[in-house]
Amino acid sequence: MIGKLLLAAGIVAASMGVSAQDKELLRIIGEDKQFVVQTKSGPFVITRTMTPCAKNKGWLQPLVPVPGVHPVGEIEVLHAMNDKDALIVDMREPDDRINGTIPNSYHIPYTLVAGRMDELGCAKTGGKWDCSKAKKVYAFCNGPVCPQSPSAIKAMVRDGFPADKIYYYRGGMLDWEALGFPVVKDDF
Repeated sequence: MIGKLLLAAGIVAASMGVSAQDKELLRIIGEDKQFVVQTKSGPFVITRTMTPCAKNKGWLQPLVPVPGVHPVGEIEVLHAMNDKDALIVDMREPDDRINGTIPNSYHIPYTLVAGRMDELGCAKTGGKWDCSKAKKVYAFCNGPVCPQSPSAIKAMVRDGFPADKIYYYRGGMLDWEALGFPVVKDDF
């Protein structure tokens, strides 16, 4: 069965002008570049390769990066745009944001969020964050395989931000753009 799958993949790749060996396998979960499913016909190997739609080489992120965090979709993000107690936070690198972001989103790169929680409604007292008046944070990055916002979420919670005030838009820019929503460029 695996041999037939590899042969079929080779035929498809050859018809596209790319050999199966030239396709770079991307990470799926953690460091793993394949996932084996046991079927009634035997093992089926699932791999992932870069496509024009994939956009980045990260790995699949869980829907809930930290217990208590709420996974959300586009409808919830749209409603958050009109919620005075919410901030939609683009946690990507500045170069990614320049190329396009969700309208009216706020930018804090993922590597800086834990140190800038005052911008999210927390106050630093005695060297610790008091997040009792924190805003609802709608966090996003490049999409379902981007580890940037999940990393930031973990750091935020570790440093005292309440997990139940974090709303994770795992789909990020990949899904936002794929669904035809507008993006703004050069917005800082």
